[in-house]
Amino acid sequence: MDEQEFMRGRVYGADHDDAGPRPGRAYAELVGGPLDGLLLDVTGRAGRVPGEQVALVTEMGRYGPGGRALYVPRPPDGRRYDWRGDAP
Repeated sequence: MDEQEFMRGRVYGADHDDAGPRPGRAYAELVGGPLDGLLLDVTGRAGRVPGEQVALVTEMGRYGPGGRALYVPRPPDGRRYDWRGDAP
């Protein structure tokens, strides 16, 4: 199993031992980029500005450890966040 396959369906930022989705939480799938296939916990984000970008810390992006992967919710419902690039 390669790293990308291992990460698919796991929650961004969760401990490796307990990285699956939890009941009662809302998740969006990250699409493209270094975090492709991970789930982002979006519980309680309903009041955010539509299209608001999130910057997620990752070691796998262009800028290595401490860099960020930039994702934007895909309209209309925000169940997927599309990768827009990397930032230092």
